[in-house]
Formats: sequence, structure tokens, C-alpha cells
Amino acid sequence: SQLYSEYVTFYELSHVNFLEFSKLGSYVRLQQLLGKAPDEVWSPEDHSRFLSCYYFFRQVYLSAGGGNLPLTVGDALLAFLEIYGYPSLRGKSVQELKKDLTKVWEEITLLGEETPIDLKMDPEDKKPGIITKVLSAAESKTLGVAFIHDGYPESSEWTRSHERGREYLSRVMGESIKTTAYYNALQEGAAAVMEQAIRDGHTTLFATSPRLFPDALKIAVQYPSVTVYGCALNQSHRYIRTYYARMYEVKFILGAIAGAMAGADPVGYICDYPIFGQVAGINAFALGVQMVNPNTRVYLEWSSVEGTEIALNRLKERGVRLISSLDMIRQGEESSLMGLNLYSEGKPTNLATPLWQWGTYYEEILRRIRNRTEQASYSESSKALNYYWGLSAGVVDLRCSKNVPVSIQKMADVLKKSIASGICNPFQGPLYTQDGTVLENDDLLSPKQIMEMDFLMENVIGDFPKYDKLSEVAKETVDLVGVEKVSKSPRRSE
Repeated sequence: SQLYSEYVTFYELSHVNFLEFSKLGSYVRLQQLLGKAPDEVWSPEDHSRFLSCYYFFRQVYLSAGGGNLPLTVGDALLAFLEIYGYPSLRGKSVQELKKDLTKVWEEITLLGEETPIDLKMDPEDKKPGIITKVLSAAESKTLGVAFIHDGYPESSEWTRSHERGREYLSRVMGESIKTTAYYNALQEGAAAVMEQAIRDGHTTLFATSPRLFPDALKIAVQYPSVTVYGCALNQSHRYIRTYYARMYEVKFILGAIAGAMAGADPVGYICDYPIFGQVAGINAFALGVQMVNPNTRVYLEWSSVEGTEIALNRLKERGVRLISSLDMIRQGEESSLMGLNLYSEGKPTNLATPLWQWGTYYEEILRRIRNRTEQASYSESSKALNYYWGLSAGVVDLRCSKNVPVSIQKMADVLKKSIASGICNPFQGPLYTQDGTVLENDDLLSPKQIMEMDFLMENVIGDFPKYDKLSEVAKETVDLVGVEKVSKSPRRSE
């Protein structure tokens, strides 16, 4: 019924009655991919042009064997447009379209998978065989690795953190790899920058921002011999691997520290974007607070609405003194805004800081590439590979300052070891949400449920921001990887 409702709305705008989708959000997404506003009415020329493109695509797709897949032609068309764009359908010959379809065939067939993502929660302990060792030993060629950034390290802590990871690689892997950083890719044209990196001899690319993901996907399809990674969460694309860190594990410990030090006072939490991964961070923090201080409330503010300083001042006006702020800071922001801080007379005292250990992440991935276990994983799986590692892999960590009492530091260490070993999980049920829903999971939430959280815990005071209140950069990011209730770009349900 939801899908039919989408269709009716789409038909009122387009008068297209021959297009069928099987997944929610597809009609809205098509409207976007055609360059139209959500409520924009089609002209007769728009209708005629799309009709021609659709039947041209349908003819080639079915002749290539598409009729044997458990998909509609519309599903396949949408997957094609996600990569190549609508203008690419116009002016192509049958042979050219067949060639493009061949490149993305695995992407299209992936749509028929019940669970299209192969989620890797920890590095696989897969040892290379004898033949692989011989081949690897024979390969003296230096591996060229490019890091594509959407900003500069001088103005973005996120970029700087990935750059620290790249510098770490140079120290630990020596001459076996050659790394190059490419900055400000969005401004320069991300696809063009990635193509230049390939011409410069790099065979592995890391796109370090979710905003670079669409261009990284196109490059991965266009250059199948190049291994492309996108720093994003929960993206089901066969041709590009994605990676992200389970920072919510550290946020749970931060919450426990805040709760232990809060007494009868509330605590505050400033979040950046309402996107996959960060909502889990809010809730994990709230659960950590609740575990040690059941009556304490967590006041939530968003830095992507009016900036971090205003969000911070709102919390101070409520009398909140213990505040968990950003993991990363931007140009012009104070370093004191990072991590968990105690504010006294307006001045912050740092208690604990979450750490993104990108160097450890990149080292593990590149060593897997060098010994060919990474290629083996890709070949063995018919799904999209997502690497979602955490404390157990050493890719996130927590640093407590001397301002935290020793007893609370001991508690944080116990929690860190327990989470890393799998004994403790922040999202062990039952869980109680703001709207009164009880998640009666006897075990724990699945990784997919954690990634796609669109609710807040019962002890959180605040809500998700309105889309039109977000900054322009936030809107771009939310459109790609934002939670459904905030984003203007609905993702099709898997």
C-alpha cells in the first residue's frame, strides 16, 4: 500500500503509468535522478523523452537476460541511473548501452538479494596460502594508494584525521606502498580528481567522505582494475567497498563516564549530522549514562543547524555542565569542543576524547590487499562488502584525561575490554525509546538495526532536526547517508 501511494503521487506529477518498482522510495528517487524537485510537474516533453529512454533501456536490458532476474525493469533502470545518470541514456547506440549494462550487471543482480550487504564486523583472520605467499613475495612492485579528500587538513579535522592515518601508513609499511593525498576534490570535480589519481599510477583509492561516494562509485565501475573504497556506512553497491568505524562503542563508555560524574545534574550531547552511525552514537551515549545513573537525562543539540557554539550555549543555558561534543572540529572552532568536557564558569575541562584510529584501519586493509586475502573476500562474496570495525579491531579508542577520577577510569577500562571481547554490547535489550516503544530483544540489536536507527532513547531530551534547518553541507551529507525521517532522498528498502 505504501508503494502504491508513492506510485499515485508520482503519476500525478509525471502521467507515467508504465513504470513499476518493487522497493519503497524508488519513485521519489527517480524524480530526483531526473533533476526534478519532489513536487515538480513534468512537461509533455519530459514525458516523451522519458518514454523513449525507458523503452530503449527495456529493450536492451531484456535482450541481455534481464527477464531472468527477480526485478522489474524499473528497478534495473534506477540502479543504472544511480551510476551513469539520466543524460547517459540519451544518444547511445544499442551496443554502447549493452557495454554499460555489462559493467554494472553485478550491481543490478545485487538488487535481487534478500540481504545485499556482506557486513564485516572484524578483520578476518584469513592467512594467505602457500601459492599466495609465493606470488606476494614475487611482487616487488610498490602499491600506489590515493586518498581523496573533500577538504583540506588545515580546515577540517575529519580530513586531518585521515591524513594522520596516511602518514602512519608511510611509517609502518615503508617502501611497499606509495601514498598520495588529493585535497578539495568536490571543488575540483571529484571524478576528475580520481581519474587523475589513477593516471598517476594509483591502483587503490580511498574516498574519505560520504559526499565523494557517488563519484567514487562511478569510478569503481569505469575502472574495474582499480580497488575503490568509500568512507560511508550501509551502502549496498557491489563495485565499491565501504568502511566506517563503530564509534558508538566508545560513545557508550563516554556516556558511562558522564553519568558517573553527573550526580543529579543532566548531561548534554552535541551531534553533527543525523546520519547512519551518528544516531547510534547518540543512543549509545544515552544508554551509557542510564546504566550508571538511571534518572539522568541527556539534552540533545545539533551543530549542523546553527553551528557548534550556538548548540553549546543552548545547553549551558539549561544549566548543563557535562557536555559530549564533537568527534571532529572545523576551521574556526576551538579544540576544547572535542570529546567530553566539564564546564565550570564557562571554561571547559576535558575529561575524555574519542579517537578515530584510521591508520590502523588502513594498515589492515592494505596488508590484506598485499597478501591477496582482500581480493579473495571480494571474489567469494556476491554481495556488497562493508567493513564496520570497532574496538576489537583497534580502529577506535578512548583517551581519559587526569581529570577523571581513578575509579571511573577503571570502570572505563573494564567497559572497553568487555566491548572489545564481545562480553558487553551497548545495545543489549530490552531498550526503551522516546515514543514508548519497547524493543524486547533478548539478545541484542543486529548491525543493520544499529546502523539504520531512526529513534532516540527514552532518556534523551530533543529530536531530529528539520531538513530545511540544516546547513548546505549537512544537507548534501544527509541526502546520501541520512536517516530516512530527515533526508529528502529516500533510500529504497532492501
